[in-house]
Amino acid sequence: MATRKSHNLRMVGKLCVVAAGMFAFGYGLIPLYKHICELTGINILALGEQQVPGASRAPANSQVDLSRTITVEFDANSRGPWDFKPAQRTLQVHPGQLTTVMYEFQNVQNRRMSAQAIPSYAPRQAAAHFNKIECFCFNQYTLEPGEKKQWPVAFVIDPKLSKDVTTITLSYTFFEVGAGTPPAPAGEGARS
Repeated sequence: MATRKSHNLRMVGKLCVVAAGMFAFGYGLIPLYKHICELTGINILALGEQQVPGASRAPANSQVDLSRTITVEFDANSRGPWDFKPAQRTLQVHPGQLTTVMYEFQNVQNRRMSAQAIPSYAPRQAAAHFNKIECFCFNQYTLEPGEKKQWPVAFVIDPKLSKDVTTITLSYTFFEVGAGTPPAPAGEGARS
């Protein structure tokens, strides 16, 4: 009986050592990963954030096509009683240039509401080349009565966009989600 008890105590000790080792490995993994990435040059984003000795500024984005300009028009529509608009209606951008524009929203109702925006593009071929990095259309938002918000849209237009496209319209339609949405009408196909 005494040998079984001592065997169990040794096993518990070994398990505690293994658990402590796993915790130490997990705790040390992040600095170890960062160090390996810095040594191998894999983590390009972290290297760009560091100050490089002898460099006066960060290198310019070589993907920007400065030879042409595209006019981006911003449009806002809403399906419901609230105010929704872009902070600016048009903007001139170069393909490949990271650009941010703000949209403004206010819940003018006397109740809380949840809504989400759905984007559309004109001309249609521009949709495949309009790359949004950050957009409020990715999420649903809940606003209290009278609450105002501003949301960014950060985007890059792919330089591979056809050269005959000189204007792109980005249009958002804001829909209420949840309680304010009426149920779909029952159609004839619902009968058995």
